[in-house]
Amino acid sequence: MSLSTVDPRRWWALLVLAAAQFMVIMDTSIIGVALPEMQRDLGFSQGDLQWVFNAYVIAFGGLLLLGGRLSDLLGARKVFTAGWAVLIAGSVVAAAASTAWVEVAGRAIQGVGGAFIAPAAMTLLMMLFGHDSRELGRALAVYGAAAPAGGTAGVFLGGVITEWLSWPWVFIVYVPIGVATLLATKLLPAASGARGSVDVLGAAAVTAGLALSVFAVVRAPETGWGSAQTVLGLAGAAALLALFLLLQKKARTPLMPLGVWRTPRLASSNLAMALLGAAWIPMWFFLNLYLQQVLGYGAFASGAALLPMTTLLMVFMVALTARLLGRFGARPLIAGGLALLALGLLWLAAVEPTGTFAVDVLPASLVAALGMSLAYIPAMMTAVSGVRQEQAGLASGIVNTTYQVGSALGLAALTALATSRGAGRIGDLPALTEGFSAAFTWAAAIAGAGALLTLLLMRDRATVRTEEKGEKEEERIGV
Repeated sequence: MSLSTVDPRRWWALLVLAAAQFMVIMDTSIIGVALPEMQRDLGFSQGDLQWVFNAYVIAFGGLLLLGGRLSDLLGARKVFTAGWAVLIAGSVVAAAASTAWVEVAGRAIQGVGGAFIAPAAMTLLMMLFGHDSRELGRALAVYGAAAPAGGTAGVFLGGVITEWLSWPWVFIVYVPIGVATLLATKLLPAASGARGSVDVLGAAAVTAGLALSVFAVVRAPETGWGSAQTVLGLAGAAALLALFLLLQKKARTPLMPLGVWRTPRLASSNLAMALLGAAWIPMWFFLNLYLQQVLGYGAFASGAALLPMTTLLMVFMVALTARLLGRFGARPLIAGGLALLALGLLWLAAVEPTGTFAVDVLPASLVAALGMSLAYIPAMMTAVSGVRQEQAGLASGIVNTTYQVGSALGLAALTALATSRGAGRIGDLPALTEGFSAAFTWAAAIAGAGALLTLLLMRDRATVRTEEKGEKEEERIGV
């Protein structure tokens, strides 16, 4: 009999796992309203400020597959514990930073910790509740709700902490919470790892390729898109990512077996997630800057201004999206959600230097949040629903990686665009607004393209079921 069948502490263990999901997601949102304060204290340029976010995202997204593999080999609880230790260390470095490059290093270390925590937490959840489909459903609902709750809390807490303490405290807060989590890991099931090898070279190739591509795009406005630095940087990134694919094809135990991409709707749902991240994260980034650098909001007021958007996102994800998914299926929700996100972004593109929150920000941000809430969970579930049970963790890692990669590249490209259109001229409100507007406009184009491609490329449930029946019939008659 499995541990999860007899252990009455499993619901307390779920709280530990949900808290981990809450903190990992909060780590991407809590810094938003603190960015202008960090910029002033650490000397970030307007274009380089994005590295505070992207350093975390690149490490997190690039190492998720490695974190999942280590969880299988070493045991999920060990990797979960190690991830928290790394996240605490990164938080200390980020809080103590006195220069921009140390801050970026601390954020990258935090991302490494998050990449170990997230897949290990999902493995532990399956160990605890996989024996009972009803319990598993309730556990997944609690675990899933922790993500938007973390995003909402991060926006609000970031404002409160930055306004009444100082920006280093947005990182210091992770230390006591992390220590408490480490003490609570005794509630989690222990399991011996499996035998096998780790594709360290593959993990290094994909992470380095992503980092180099973002660096080349970030530097392009300064060096020129046709400069040797930009061209060679992008070419080197492409070579590293091609090397990763080659290694996956040749490795005995690859991080990402390429055969998984034959799963119906896996590729189309990952494309949707990439474009969703490439539109949503830049919107969140530039909206924070517009509120503080153009409208003159303080950190607390900026966090409070984003609270309606993040609250709506959390409520709709938890209470509405699952019902709609069961009734209409994933394809119309993903396409419709991306279309609504595009509409909200186009609305934001009309911001003015003399704008107001009630007219220029609130209604547009609520429309965008509604679109995000409709698209995110269906795309995530579609990516993992068609794979074999033993590949569910792999599919989850792939779609999370895809979202992070899309976020990083989208933010890099749109930051370069916004800077070239005036977003780097702090104090010049018309120039700042023009740059932010350009970023919102192109983010809307990305979301709109995602909606269109989802309609064109993603098959509906009936088509997939018909094709699967045909394949089974062919196997039965020996075709």
